[in-house]
Amino acid sequence: MSEIFDWVQKAGVQPEPITVDVWKRLPEEFCRQVEVVDGQAIRCEPPSRLHQKVARHLTNMLELATVRHGAEHEERLEANMDFDVLLWELPRAQIRRPDAALFRCAPEEENPLPAHLVLLVVEVVSGTGRVDTVGKRAEYAAAGIPWYWIVRLDDQGVSSIEILALDHGIAGYRLVSLLEPGSGTLAEGPIRIRLEWERLRP
Repeated sequence: MSEIFDWVQKAGVQPEPITVDVWKRLPEEFCRQVEVVDGQAIRCEPPSRLHQKVARHLTNMLELATVRHGAEHEERLEANMDFDVLLWELPRAQIRRPDAALFRCAPEEENPLPAHLVLLVVEVVSGTGRVDTVGKRAEYAAAGIPWYWIVRLDDQGVSSIEILALDHGIAGYRLVSLLEPGSGTLAEGPIRIRLEWERLRP
């Protein structure tokens, strides 16, 4: 394991696959900058200010939805942004950092958060976003996460939100709806979620 820590500090070839146990012991600053794909650390591209702003607003809207949901139901849910989700551990670890997510409450030390606790993941993309629209879409479905939102940006803000639901019959996501500015404020998901378009596309 010491080779992994040495590698984090220096440039070079990753000496061995990153396991969940190793991941938990790596510096937090390093973990915030990478995702783990098939045991290999993949550096995340730094998000633009617009990307960060949209992700933060969406997380706030998910949090408001959990408060309303908690007032009506016994189930306690949380929303957060930019944290680690363990999709699977074997044969090699797959750890992603969604831009926002809605999940069942878990202890703070439950990190990375197991995918079976996650109800909705949100990825904000600009351009083609092939990793988010193809790669992560397949991974989140394989991990059994029920809902996936793909949020597309243009230079003005959010241009559309693809609402996808897991369909076990096809072992993948199917499109439930495509929301655009002015098309409505209620979004399908595991709970009732209200969108504030004036914040997503000011």
